[in-house]
Order: sequence, then C-alpha cells, then structure tokens
Amino acid sequence: MLQRVLHAFGLTANAADAVSFGSGLINRTWKLSDGHDAFILQQINDAIFKCPEDIAHNINVTASYLHQKFPHYLFVQPIKTTSGNDLFFDKEHGYFRLTPFVEKSHTIDVARKPEEAFEAASQFGIFTKLLAAFDPSALKETLPHFHDLSLRYKQFEEAVANGNALRRQQSVDLIDALFDSRYIVDVFESIKTNSQFRLRATHHDTKISNVLFDDNNKGLCVIDLDTLMPGYFISDAGDMLRTYLSPVSEEEADLSKIEIREEYFSAIMQGYLGALTTELSDEEKSHFVYAGKFMIYMQALRFLTDYLNDDVYYGSTYEGHNFVRARNQLTLLQQLSHKENRLQEMVTLFCKKSIATNVSG
Repeated sequence: MLQRVLHAFGLTANAADAVSFGSGLINRTWKLSDGHDAFILQQINDAIFKCPEDIAHNINVTASYLHQKFPHYLFVQPIKTTSGNDLFFDKEHGYFRLTPFVEKSHTIDVARKPEEAFEAASQFGIFTKLLAAFDPSALKETLPHFHDLSLRYKQFEEAVANGNALRRQQSVDLIDALFDSRYIVDVFESIKTNSQFRLRATHHDTKISNVLFDDNNKGLCVIDLDTLMPGYFISDAGDMLRTYLSPVSEEEADLSKIEIREEYFSAIMQGYLGALTTELSDEEKSHFVYAGKFMIYMQALRFLTDYLNDDVYYGSTYEGHNFVRARNQLTLLQQLSHKENRLQEMVTLFCKKSIATNVSG
C-alpha cells in the first residue's frame, strides 16, 4: 500500500524503510527517505476529518498568505502528487499527504522545562501575529463546532438526562461539580458577542508536540495544521495552559500529582502574550487565565459526557477510564481556580510592563 502512495508522489523510496514517527493519536505518520531527502508521510484519519480536502485548502491559502507577506517564516507545506494534487486518495486506505522533513529539527511530547513551554508558546503567538491581517473567513471548518463550549455543555446535559443510569449514579459528585461551573459557559457566550474579541486564524491544537525545535531547543515553527480554523485566542492559549501547567497528563489517576506550576504559567504567558502584545485587545488579555478554565472545563465535560454515553467517542482501555480523565480535568480546573487571582495579577503586571516597553521603544 505505502509503495503505491510513494509512487503517487514521485518518490523512489522503499516503503519497507518507512518507520512510524511521532506521538499523534489521530493520523498515522511515517518518516522515510529517498536517499537524498527525508519526508513525513501521513494517513489522514477521515473518520475524524470528514473532508480532508478542506485541510488541504486551509494549508494552501495560509501558505500563500505567509509566503507573500512573510517569506522568511518557516512554513512546512505539503508536497503535491505527480498529478498536481494536494492529497493522494486510495480507495481502500483513504487520504495521504507528504511533507518535507525539516532537517536538524525535533518535537517534544511533554514540557519538561519552563524554557520549552516559553518557546512553544512563543511560536504559537508568532504564528497568530503573522496571520493577524489574514481573513479567517477564508478558512474552512475542518472540525465543525470543535471548541464550541455551549454545544459541549448541551451534549453533557443530554448525557446526564439520557446516558447510562448506573454510570450517572456513580458520577453524581462529578456531575454536580461540573454543573456548578456553568458560569464558564456564560463567559464564553458573552465573548461571542463582545466586539473586543476577534475571530482569528486559530491553530486549535497547541500541545507542545505541534512545535518544531532546533538542536538548541529553540522553537522553529508550528506544525500539524489540521485544526487550523477561525476561532478565538482562548482556544490556543487555553490548550497550552491545559497541557503544560500540570506535570502529569489527563491520564493520571492519582489526583495528588496534579498541580498548577506557576513557573510554567509565567513561561506560557511571556511567550504567547509577549508575541501578541500589540495584537490582543486589553479585554482579551484580561481573559488569559479564563482561557485555561475554558479549555480544561470543556475537556472535563467531554470526558464525562463520553463516560455517560458508554465511551463511544474517546473509547477506554479500562473500566472507568473516561471517568478518571474527567475527574483529573475537574481537579486541574479547581487548582487553576484556586490560583486564579494570583495568576491574573501576573498577567496584569506583565501586560503593563509590555505596554511601557513598547511606548518607550
């Protein structure tokens, strides 16, 4: 199968030499070489991304804009097939794309140092800044309503009303706690009608593994643009806060290991807001901590919704897996809320200093 795919892209590489690459959970990825250059081959999961052509469209229009306006920015654009197509389609195995492998680059799965969090956050901030004048309506929704918290809350309500009765009974405390945090949805709904919040070209998947680093662990660029869509900054900022702040992931069952590391918060804040000092409104900046609550709460809702619906979306590897994930995220939300005032003071002080620096400069 892979040999046929490689032939479609005009490569003489041997499919047997392709090795699995990266830690992505959605698409299958391989690294290979034709003897001269290295490449990344991906099989797009069209069970998740129903219209892979929309992903190709978004990457093309973004690449065109960046190449025209910021030609020195490293943007990893897929290679076309010998027929001039963005993707190769195989009736049995679906859609494939090929991109150049950026030599002397690597990815990081987990932020182990604040400096790594800073570099990643800075790269996402730079990407957003470069696209500040880009019209987000040119992008197609590759995952409709992906970060629509109002919809996720409605789905949660429906799962509570109609889901597995035994699991509902076991989850009463968790359900009540998530209902008690309904105000996070109210804030999101107010954001959608607030002129101070702009729709932007938004990555929507800002885990650290979606940044390329050089040999000195300095950020090079962002990658994996499958979820590049119109959105609010809270999606990108929030996903970084959700995935970098705690030393353990959403899979951790020991709640005592979950914590908010202030030095990582500071690194994300400085990297992201530092790149966007002149792009975000004061109102947006004031919601930086909220962005973390927004994403963590939404993920808790989604995990518990899936648990109540018998694990039909995320699946599970053991009984109660999605319950554990939901409880983990609720604990992270509670930890963030506990430190909210302190973290907000850090944001306010940083923004004041950034404005003063820009004025004096």
